[in-house]
Amino acid sequence: MEGGSWQPQEEGIKEICGLLEQQISPTSDKSQIWQQLQHYSRFPDFNNYLAFILVRADVYGNLIAVSDNPFAVVDFIRVEALPINISYLVDTIFEHIRRHSGTRIRLAAGKSVEIRQAAGLLLKNNLRTAFKSMSPAHQQYIKSELLPCLGAADRHIRSTVGTIVSVIVQLVGVFGWPELLQALVNCLDSGDLNLMEGAMDALSKICEDIPQVLDSDVPGLSERPINIFLPRLFQFFKSPHMSLRKLSLSSVNQYIMLMPTALYMSMDQYLQGLFVLANDPAADVRKLASSCIPVSWVCAAFVQLIEVRPSFLEPHIRNVIEYMLQVNKGGDDEVALEACEFWSAYCDAQLPPESLREFLPRLIPVLLSNMVYAEDDESLADAEEDGSLPDRDQDLRPRFHTSRFHGSENAEDDDDDIVNVWNLRKCSAAALDILSNVFGDDILPFLMPLVQAKSSNADDSVWKEREAAVLALGAVAEGCINGLYPHLSEIIAFLIPLLDDKFPLIRSISCWTLSRFSKYIVQGIGQQKGDEQFEKVLMGLLRRILDNNKRVQEASCSAFATLEEEAAEELAPRLEIILQHLMCAFEKYQRRNVRIVFDAIGTLADAVGLELNQPKYLDILMPPLIAKWQQLSNTDKDLFPLLECFTSIAQALGTGFSQFAEPVFQRCMSIIQIQQLAKVDPASAGVQYDKEFIVCSLDLLSGLAEGLGSGIESLVSQSSLGDLLLQCCLDDAPDIRQSAFALLGDLARVCPVHLHPRLSEFLDAAAKQLSTSRLKETVSVANNACWAIGELAIKVRQEVSPVVMTVVSCLVPILQHAEGLNKSLIENSAITLGRLAWVCPDLLSPHMEHFMQPWCAALSMIRDDIEKEDAFRGLCAMVRANPSGALSSLVFMCKAIASWHEIRSEELHNEVCQVLHGYKQMLRNGAWEQCMSSLEPPVKDKLSKYQV
Repeated sequence: MEGGSWQPQEEGIKEICGLLEQQISPTSDKSQIWQQLQHYSRFPDFNNYLAFILVRADVYGNLIAVSDNPFAVVDFIRVEALPINISYLVDTIFEHIRRHSGTRIRLAAGKSVEIRQAAGLLLKNNLRTAFKSMSPAHQQYIKSELLPCLGAADRHIRSTVGTIVSVIVQLVGVFGWPELLQALVNCLDSGDLNLMEGAMDALSKICEDIPQVLDSDVPGLSERPINIFLPRLFQFFKSPHMSLRKLSLSSVNQYIMLMPTALYMSMDQYLQGLFVLANDPAADVRKLASSCIPVSWVCAAFVQLIEVRPSFLEPHIRNVIEYMLQVNKGGDDEVALEACEFWSAYCDAQLPPESLREFLPRLIPVLLSNMVYAEDDESLADAEEDGSLPDRDQDLRPRFHTSRFHGSENAEDDDDDIVNVWNLRKCSAAALDILSNVFGDDILPFLMPLVQAKSSNADDSVWKEREAAVLALGAVAEGCINGLYPHLSEIIAFLIPLLDDKFPLIRSISCWTLSRFSKYIVQGIGQQKGDEQFEKVLMGLLRRILDNNKRVQEASCSAFATLEEEAAEELAPRLEIILQHLMCAFEKYQRRNVRIVFDAIGTLADAVGLELNQPKYLDILMPPLIAKWQQLSNTDKDLFPLLECFTSIAQALGTGFSQFAEPVFQRCMSIIQIQQLAKVDPASAGVQYDKEFIVCSLDLLSGLAEGLGSGIESLVSQSSLGDLLLQCCLDDAPDIRQSAFALLGDLARVCPVHLHPRLSEFLDAAAKQLSTSRLKETVSVANNACWAIGELAIKVRQEVSPVVMTVVSCLVPILQHAEGLNKSLIENSAITLGRLAWVCPDLLSPHMEHFMQPWCAALSMIRDDIEKEDAFRGLCAMVRANPSGALSSLVFMCKAIASWHEIRSEELHNEVCQVLHGYKQMLRNGAWEQCMSSLEPPVKDKLSKYQV
């Protein structure tokens, strides 16, 4: 069947239109209609019908003859495919019939725009999944119907058609629709507003959804599509039609991050157009109506440019800064927010600070003004929440557990603000923060008089101004600390009374601002005034932890957790009163904030460690936690923060956790078993699968292994943990695998004997995680798997040999292409390679010349510790087995050896001495001296301790 020969059946059109009409009715049974539409979708040409209704239903209907018998129906006439100026041709046909028959003709009303839109949206969704499996004839029919409709009279239909065009291009690319590019060009060049708008709408959606498709070579075209469209888009910047200016700007903006050659070469033209649009007479900063250029788009373009190619803006930077400053203090928060992003982007771009410095006296007041709560800020309503009111389910923010990670830095960012709304207030505070880090104390003369003026006004009507002043003080606490530190006692004396302010949001922001000075407050401990100051801050925060307002409870717990991290062991003498307050809050808080108390308890355990392992403290801490532990079911998500809390407590108490260990261990096992069953058979498990239960349980088991050490052996020996753990190591969820390999490494350290029965399977599973094809997507999994292999290797020794070469073949490319990879993965790869070399030197030494340079380079970046010692034992073992294998990399090896501050193991120190002396004896005729002369003086100085 040819693409153009398909014709719809009248009955089919009526039925589908009827269903679509019901679907958009607010009173219809949506599920029943959806089932009927799904039934129709089984027919191969259903999507053809949808395309026909979308494109032609405005002129599709019955031709009505009007004669002696008014409204008598003459034979049905189907309107066939018509060119775009369809109304003229229909009128011509009707006039021809009237002349020859004397019958007046009218066309029954076409289908409503709403029905046509519904058909288009359903078509779009269907094509996403079905287009590639459709027959070529049906594909061609739909494409051929859409193109003439780009210039439909109704803009809603044009927009729907543009969306479908973008979807098809996502599926088949430009090459799969050769007619499209020329059709778009013809429309853009037509001079007809409908055609130009329709083509621009489709083009802007392609640019937004798949910009790279237009910056790719297309067979049969002498240049890339972006080269064809870009000059036309620039031309539309100057169009008298606002819609075309908006769509063209939106389209070009999508390419700033990609920066294709065509845009790079046309940057002057783009900037000229951008500056014209920035001063567009219709660009109303106070509103974002459809009739005006959204100023936020112009601002977004400047922000993206300064992030990607700051050099382009540098010649115009004063004008851009001036423009952004004016917009930033405009009346529309959404526009001001986009402009406010510019200041942080400017600082990150490392442009000359001096260009911005002269604007600071005007910029700082604008930022401070925008830090005042807006009247519609949701926090104002939240601030009135009474702590005694139970939380609703919708009050509980989604939580994000971070899987256990072994290394110097986690691969994932822990964004505490992930669920909060980013707004002008927060953006302005963040900009002030980064400006303080760039300009330091130089901003204080412009900021502090404003802060003092706002904070000294005690009138209740301006409490939001006072609150903003406290926020500003916290924002600059780190960047301006040199200038603020001499006044720290005055600042603390100013903030402490605000902890008892009548306005909850002032109490909460005062907690946060105090936390920003935590490090410097703790530094004062040991001096009389410093001790008193710390005591006041500590007790002030503890007092606020028992506040009746939920927002203040949250802020004080978070601030206290920050203080805990800084104070660490300094908290030990005050543990009793801290625990009493935290457990009182635990009993007092509603569900949402109880989670924050768990975090504060966990942070306290991490901070004080074994100091917590005293009966008087455990008697306060553990009974309420155990009661909550017993109260929560294995499927209650409130269990997550409690599992995390127990993990920290188990690690802190060490063997002191033994009295609580067995029920905790057994419950973790039970949770993992239930969830693994739920994954394959939820009905039998009686619960819905949620992988986070497995992740948290694995991490708690790791905490037990780390805390109990070999004391966990009796629990593992009587369980099926080995089998469960192997299942988790093979799971398809990366975060489960990440935590599973962390536990595998922890168990390898303390009870490797219980891993022996499945050792080869564990090693194979771990080795597979190191494949470089998808390494960046699952870098944390690879990191933990790599670490676990190294831990297993030094325990099982030669039994690791079957996978040694497989693992090494994965580790070497990681070390050779370390740029852009996670630091911890590089370190763990180097350590694990060294550990494998230590236990299997004969296997690795024949290949050492292929990886010595990148390996030694990675070893030289690792801090002194026991793991680095293991790696160097492997280095020495390989050199003994194959001295010539390291000759070409001797300079790199010397630098790695020189990276030690001190090798504490006398045995290893002697081995390293032997290696260096061996090469000194091997390299004769001045070769050793030549090697030494190529080293930097500090490296040679450090090697002198080895008597070479």
